[in-house]
Amino acid sequence: MAAATARGAAASGRLMSIGQVLARLEAEFPALTSSKLRFLEAQGIVRPRRTESGYRKFAASDVERLRLALTLQRDHYLPLQVIREYLDDVEAGKSPAAPTGGALRSIVPASRRYRRDDLLREAGAPSQLLNEAIGLGLVPGGETYDDRSLAMLRSLVALDRHGIEPRHLRALRQSAQRDVALVEAALAPLRRRSDATSRGRAAEVAAELSRRLGEVRESIVRQALEQLEG
Repeated sequence: MAAATARGAAASGRLMSIGQVLARLEAEFPALTSSKLRFLEAQGIVRPRRTESGYRKFAASDVERLRLALTLQRDHYLPLQVIREYLDDVEAGKSPAAPTGGALRSIVPASRRYRRDDLLREAGAPSQLLNEAIGLGLVPGGETYDDRSLAMLRSLVALDRHGIEPRHLRALRQSAQRDVALVEAALAPLRRRSDATSRGRAAEVAAELSRRLGEVRESIVRQALEQLEG
């Protein structure tokens, strides 16, 4: 019966294949692959329907659930277990607190692309500041920019008001690159495996390690500032 329902829904265009889901989410999550999607299914993040032949079929609600889960993982480095429990509570009709501590709308930003002039206007940034940021690799160059580029440029504008220019952040970028090297070394055993579960697990561990390194960095800075104030 479920398979027949899936066939009927697919015929009417209400259900999507893995390829169609990836195409919908590609702009927001370019690192998403069919292997990671299957891993997320195994972790209970998404539960697609199956046809009699075993093909996965996703509803629009599945895509939105995936979009929210991937946003929480990418922008807030939350473990998949926390994300799954939050999503399950929402689907059960409960009103759980957002796992980030903020309002739900703050963790599901609308996907948007900005042209250069729009980006500068939204960030309140001079053209030269953006040029310097692109030259230093703080903002990726291109014809259009995403919300992360906007957030970065806004931060650079705020720092610039206090005399901290993009060129002063070279050491910070180099430190971030060393963090990436640490994460890559830690993930090497998982990435040597070819199965989809290991590749998906590697993506989850990478997000967790990134979050932990960020916490350590923030703690070090705070301790140093407290010593200056003392």
